[in-house]
Amino acid sequence: MKTLVMKVTLRASWSHSLKEKRMVVKSIIQKLKNKFNISVSEVDEQDIHQTIVIGIAGICGTSSQLDSTMEHIITFIEDNTDAEIINIQKEQIVSL
Repeated sequence: MKTLVMKVTLRASWSHSLKEKRMVVKSIIQKLKNKFNISVSEVDEQDIHQTIVIGIAGICGTSSQLDSTMEHIITFIEDNTDAEIINIQKEQIVSL
C-alpha cells in the first residue's frame, strides 16, 4: 500500500479579495474530492488572497498507480482552474 501526499501552490493573480479566493478554493477542492476520492484541504496562506496552497492525501495500491494518480491530479488542477501552479511538492509513503 502506498500513500500519496502532495502540496500544490497556485497563484491567482486576478484575485483581489479573500472572497474571490475562497470561491476558487472551494470549487477546486470539491472537484478534486469528487473526481479522485482523496482528502483535500487548504493548508497554508489562508490570509493571502493571491496564493492558494492545497494539501492532498490518498491511498494507492501500487507505485505505478500512485504516479499515474499524481499526474492526473496535476492535469486536472491545470484544466479546472485559472490559477497558475507555481510549486508542487510530492511524497510517497510506503506502508506494510
